[in-house]
Amino acid sequence: MAKTSGLGDNLYISGFDASGDIQSLGNCGGGPAVLDFTAINKSAMERQGGVRDGRIEYTAFFNHVAVTGGTHEKLSALPTTDQIVTYCRGTSLGDPAACLVAKQINYDGNRNADGSFTFGVSSQANGYGLQWGQQLTAGLRTDTAATLGTSIDTAASASFGAQAFLHVTAFTGTDVTVKVQDSADNSTFADVASFAFTQVTAAPAAERIALGSTATVRRYIRVSTVTTGGFTSCTFNVVVIKNDTAVTF
Repeated sequence: MAKTSGLGDNLYISGFDASGDIQSLGNCGGGPAVLDFTAINKSAMERQGGVRDGRIEYTAFFNHVAVTGGTHEKLSALPTTDQIVTYCRGTSLGDPAACLVAKQINYDGNRNADGSFTFGVSSQANGYGLQWGQQLTAGLRTDTAATLGTSIDTAASASFGAQAFLHVTAFTGTDVTVKVQDSADNSTFADVASFAFTQVTAAPAAERIALGSTATVRRYIRVSTVTTGGFTSCTFNVVVIKNDTAVTF
């Protein structure tokens, strides 16, 4: 894989596309806490991993849209509920993305000497830690009817479960259900049991779903949409994390 720049990235916050108002990304990281297990008979540190953590920090421009709602309205509310944050490193099918169920910790304004007005925001993990996965949509995808998506190749089948994140930024219609399907040969696909998001009837919407830790997900994966009452437009992003080893949450 070739080295790439950080150009052309996206950031979604609980179904809101904040990409056009983000100046820069700060700390996007996670992993287990480091526990010190060094005994008195050791001459070097011994460490083991503890609970997982994660954070996505970014700087936002000031964008105030009183009627329809801009990034300022979204972030200045300082919600106390969980927020789903997804950073997309590129917006092509299969590109990496970092996902987080998080609490928004702050919204710190900074008026610089040159006149620019920006805000620093830290989203910190709540429950699961930072998870890197692959995009099953090319950034934001817009379906105008029930659609079978294009697949990605994950190289092999695995039996350690998976997680998926959904952002719906715009929706017109009665309902839509976004679901993950898999295939062994990239030809015959089937629904992955229990890997469908809650039916969407309005936007914005966001959700994290997870399979059991021993569920099998086959080599090829795609995301598809279905409907019972019909819809005319749904704009959404899906990221899947397919576990290559046993994971405990």
